This record gives sequence, C-alpha cells and structure tokens, in this order.
Amino acid sequence: MQTHFTLAQLADPDISATNDILRACVHCGFCTATCPTYVTLGDELDSPRGRIYLMKQMFEADAPATEEVVTHIDRCLSCLSCMTTCPSGVHYQHLVDHGRKHIEETYTRPFMDRMLRSVLAWSIPYPLRFRVMLAGALMARPFRGLFRGRMRAMLDLAPTDLGPPSPVDKPQVFAAGGERKGRVALLNGCAQTVIAPQINESTVRLLTRLGVEVVVAEGMGCCGSLVHHMGKTDQSHAQAAANIDAWLREADRGGLDAIVINTSGCGTQVKDYGFMFREDAAYAEKAARVSALAKDVSEYLVDLNPDIAAFDEAADLKVTYHSACSLQHGQQVRIPPKALLAAAGFTVSEPLEGHLCCGSAGTYNIMQPELAGELRDRKAANIAKTAPDILAAGNVGCMTQLAGAVDAPVVHMVELLDWATGGPKPKALN
Repeated sequence: MQTHFTLAQLADPDISATNDILRACVHCGFCTATCPTYVTLGDELDSPRGRIYLMKQMFEADAPATEEVVTHIDRCLSCLSCMTTCPSGVHYQHLVDHGRKHIEETYTRPFMDRMLRSVLAWSIPYPLRFRVMLAGALMARPFRGLFRGRMRAMLDLAPTDLGPPSPVDKPQVFAAGGERKGRVALLNGCAQTVIAPQINESTVRLLTRLGVEVVVAEGMGCCGSLVHHMGKTDQSHAQAAANIDAWLREADRGGLDAIVINTSGCGTQVKDYGFMFREDAAYAEKAARVSALAKDVSEYLVDLNPDIAAFDEAADLKVTYHSACSLQHGQQVRIPPKALLAAAGFTVSEPLEGHLCCGSAGTYNIMQPELAGELRDRKAANIAKTAPDILAAGNVGCMTQLAGAVDAPVVHMVELLDWATGGPKPKALN
C-alpha cells in the first residue's frame, strides 16, 4: 500500500511503525473472510482492510479521530485472526493499538462511555477493587431485568458467587516436588484471581508435581492488556514496567527458565512488551528480555516434556477444546494444548469455525454486548455439534463468556492436566 507521510511525521516512532505496517498491505482481502465482525455484519469498514483504510487516512492527514473511525475501530475484537490469515505479514495488532491510542488522545467520547471505560480501567486490573465491584453486581443481580445494554451485560457476566482470595496468589515461592527441573515465575492475572482462582491453584500443583519451582513475584500485577486495548497507554506501560521490574528481580536472584502465563490474553500482551518499550532507553532491553521469557503454560509444559500418561477416568470423556484467539492468533500456539490433553487420555475435538472469536475479547462483551452475544451464540452452536462432556480453554475470558451458553462444564486445560496427574477433580465437573 502506498503511503504519504511527511518526514516530520515519520520522525514519530509510532507513525514510522504504522507506515511500515501499511506498506506491507497488498489489499488482497484475505483478512475479511476470517474477521468475526465482517462475517457477522458484512460491512467492509468492519473488516481489517476497511479499518486499515480508515486509519491510513486519519494518520496521513494528522487528523483527530472521527465518529466513523471510532465506531469501526471499537467494533474490532483484536482477535488477530487477520494476522493468521494475512499472506503479507501485516502486523494489524500494532496498527490498531496505535489507532486506539490516537482515539484516546484526540476524540471526546460521550459522557457515559467515558465513565464506563474509566470504571473498568480503575477496577478490573486491581483484584481488590474488582472484588468490590463484583460484590455490588451480586447485590444488583436480582434486578437485572431492569437493565439493558452494557449494564445488563456486566450483570450477566458477573459470577453468581465469590469465594475468598486464594493463598496461592500472594507473593511466595512454591518448592518443586522431588528433583528440581526448572524455575518459573507465574503471572497470576488480575480478574482471574477473583473469578477463577482454581486456575492458578491447578497450575501451581501441576508444575510443582512435575519438578518445577514456581515463584509469584513481589510487585507483579496486571499485564496491562485491558487498558492498552482502550488506548490508555500510559497506564498500560506503567503496569508493564512494574511487572518487568518484578520478574527481572527474580531472574537475577534465582534464575528463571520462563515466565509462565495461563491467561492467553495476558500472554499476548507480555510477549509484546519488547515492542511496547522499543523506544524507552531505560526499559527496551529489559522488556525484550521479559518477552523472550514469556510462555503460555502449554508451551512450557511441552518444552518440559513431562511423562503424562493416560489416566482411567479420562477414557470415556470427550473434551472439546476451544482455542482462544489470543493463543491461536496472538501467540500462534495451537498444537500444545490439544497434544497435552490427548496424552492425558481425553478424546479431544475442536468445533467448526474454530478461528472465529467467542466475543469475549477483554471488555468487548461489555462494550459491544450485541455483537459479542451473536459471536457467543455462533460459537456455542458449533461447540454443541461436537457433543462434548467437557469444554476446555486456555483463557479465563473465554471461559466466562461461554460458561452460560454451552451445555457442558467449562474448565481450563491445566485443571484437567492437574487432575490427570494426581490433583483433585475440577470443581466444575462435580
């Protein structure tokens, strides 16, 4: 794609990166066929190619974002299916991130929109605040019929009960069982520690059982993805920098083989820290070091090559594996989760249209509830065709989105692997 940026514009690192991305695009339209919003709405501007044209015009003109641009970029899920499909290597992730940053800086949203975004950015990345917000949602849940749109979506997504905080989510070191085969830091996640603490508990049990020392680092917090996708880059960079410092302290103190991440949306973000801080003299090298250490839990387990044998209780259980967009497209991790589940003895299948997003996408199911609902129902219908006994995923957002829509218990794949190697049966299966 031909671009027309001035030399002064190209001196801006963000514009320079955007220019390279735009020039890689050859207008082929392969991305449209796998874009969830285009497949749903049929509007060219709700496809990667259409959004690319909108952003190109906006950036070249050095113009504030318009309502049209905001509407179509807001409808983007950042599922990154387009990046899997693109034959030209267009890095749409970095382009749409730049677009959202520009929107945040140049466009004034309606008051209620600004308020909701501020509340989400203030609460979800911080477990204590998020717990308080969910407690309020629980009290409001009996009156959910009085609400519509985004408020109704938030109440529908809130868990029906909140357990106490898990002790595994406090800064500490979990010793390896038997001979130590590795040492890793675990990213606990922010929302995950509140709504699904069993995922981290299973991860710690599984890894230590396999001879891996697990560190929950002091000072670690949210990965920054939630606010990053809102264009709040100052907040996302501050959160990322805190994590970089926390993990490198542990790496320098006792060594780290990997930073293990069991929420794939977080994994995509952490693996991008190197790009985020590329122009930061103080953090560029450190961020690149952290990104190189980041691995999805399934990646790390495959590299560890554990002796996972099929166990008897798995023999008659059909597991449908839902591949989160952030894992299959954002990180290009597809085979390891399925291979590990199959090795444990489960009969593993995948739904049709597995490349399409379930509609979760961070806060998308709150900000775009109608579209998210259509995508959820489409995904649930395809999952139903596989007749699963269990639905397994690798991302808590997907699990939350699909839990009430499928006729099967929804669990994280590490819960099943923990069970298969001697841990407790997942609570959702009881």
